[in-house]
Amino acid sequence: MDSIKLRSPTVNITIDEYQKLSNMVTPNPTYVKNILNAFWVGGIICGLAQIIINLYVWLGVEKLIAQSAGTATMIFIGALLTGFGVYDEIGRIGGAGSIVPVTGFSNSMVSPALEYKREGYVLGVGSKLFSIAGPVLVFGITASIIVGIIYFLIK
Repeated sequence: MDSIKLRSPTVNITIDEYQKLSNMVTPNPTYVKNILNAFWVGGIICGLAQIIINLYVWLGVEKLIAQSAGTATMIFIGALLTGFGVYDEIGRIGGAGSIVPVTGFSNSMVSPALEYKREGYVLGVGSKLFSIAGPVLVFGITASIIVGIIYFLIK
């Protein structure tokens, strides 16, 4: 290896020149397009959830129970679409509009579980199921307990 002579680079460019060249080839961010896509995708997901809740109420379920059943139904739909690989495409188009609703939470739990399925149910699915959603659950539950204690003390 020592006998091979490598020539030194012949490109003489300053940091400022490199930055200018880099800026010329870097695509401009599409903020407005991303915001609009997130808005309509999130709106469709939330609209579908409201339709499901209204359907449960129409079928005679009490409103509070219908809301819980609608949430559970949306979680199931998100998990099912993740399993079929459709939710990844929804996320690619909608960005944060697909992450914020409860279906995004469902997707964050199912995706790692599917990825590690080949390692078995205990060491694969079981250990990776909460890898993304676990911190969200911990901080969400902790925050709800703190808010509940504050509310109890104030009232």
